[in-house]
Amino acid sequence: MPITIEEPAATPSTATPRTARVAVVRTRPETVLEDYARVMELARYRDTISRDRDTLLKLNLSWTKYFPSCSSQPWQVDGVIGKMLADGYDRRRLIPIENKTVVTSPREGCRNNRWERVLERHGLTFTPLPDVEWQVYRFTSPLLKLNDIFPEGIQIPAIYPGRQIVHLPTVKTHGHAVMTGSVKNSFGGLLREVRHYAHKYMHEVLVDLMYMQRELHPGVFTVMDGTIAGDGAGPRTMIPRVKNLLLAASDSVAIDAIAAKLMGFDPMSIPFIRMAHERGLGIGDPRQIEIVGDDVANENFGFQTRRSLVIWGDQMIRRGFLRPLERLLLHSPLMVWAPVASNVYHDMIWYPTVGRARIGDFMRTEWGTLFKKY
Repeated sequence: MPITIEEPAATPSTATPRTARVAVVRTRPETVLEDYARVMELARYRDTISRDRDTLLKLNLSWTKYFPSCSSQPWQVDGVIGKMLADGYDRRRLIPIENKTVVTSPREGCRNNRWERVLERHGLTFTPLPDVEWQVYRFTSPLLKLNDIFPEGIQIPAIYPGRQIVHLPTVKTHGHAVMTGSVKNSFGGLLREVRHYAHKYMHEVLVDLMYMQRELHPGVFTVMDGTIAGDGAGPRTMIPRVKNLLLAASDSVAIDAIAAKLMGFDPMSIPFIRMAHERGLGIGDPRQIEIVGDDVANENFGFQTRRSLVIWGDQMIRRGFLRPLERLLLHSPLMVWAPVASNVYHDMIWYPTVGRARIGDFMRTEWGTLFKKY
């Protein structure tokens, strides 16, 4: 059954210039740390991220277990932090963070994805967002859906307001959002673990997150890893593809648009990219985006977004033929079945079978060899 998107009318904004710059660099395992430095320089990250402010480093954890292309890669964390420290950023003002969901553990994910050793080597401490104070923040922007989803107020981490943020997503597909990157990475930080309530209106919520970040952060920058990109039923049960690319930009919508285009999608056909572009929250039209760095004009990964069994079931309950049961299944004490079902399917069935075979293939690549070194 097709999933329809009910889009509110756009309110044009002149807050964002109608051009954007995205850096794209080809890389290989032997040079990846230097290439991260290069892509950040090409994207002029120091024009956005000040050395005089605290910086949140928003990692991306889509699975507690390691699966290539699923979560921030250890060389991604290593390259970004190494570059910032080399450029004189104070390690005491760099704050690596990630949140939990009903099916992920940030501390365990930090270990399994090999971030922990990287952070320790650079003298940084990981901060799980469930451990910090959360507060209701009254946003003044014209949010599309989140005020309705959370009528008692939107709770955000108390450490967010006034701090700049660097997002570290990966290039991959997503069964709810078509693709996931910089914009979707904020979903995992700005909303509590009950953010699955927002799945029903995913694209509108992603636009809301752009409004929210504009109020909260004096600077937003993204460094995206496309060394191994995720094709198919993202954000977890994917087919990892070696693509050897890094991306960086100060415009979250623009970097997502270019990542989408590289994957083979029309960025402006993806609702959240188009809606954000129309509202002046970023640039989603590739014709208005300058790509600097290496030539990727002929790149087309030919990716196709598919839905895992879990995402398909979620969508059928929220917007499909099981919608009459939505309140009973997802908004009552019976909703505990959902995370249990997800963990059983992902961790106990898919990962030890299909996932293990794909991880085995990955470990035989040069990137798999690099991962083992971390």
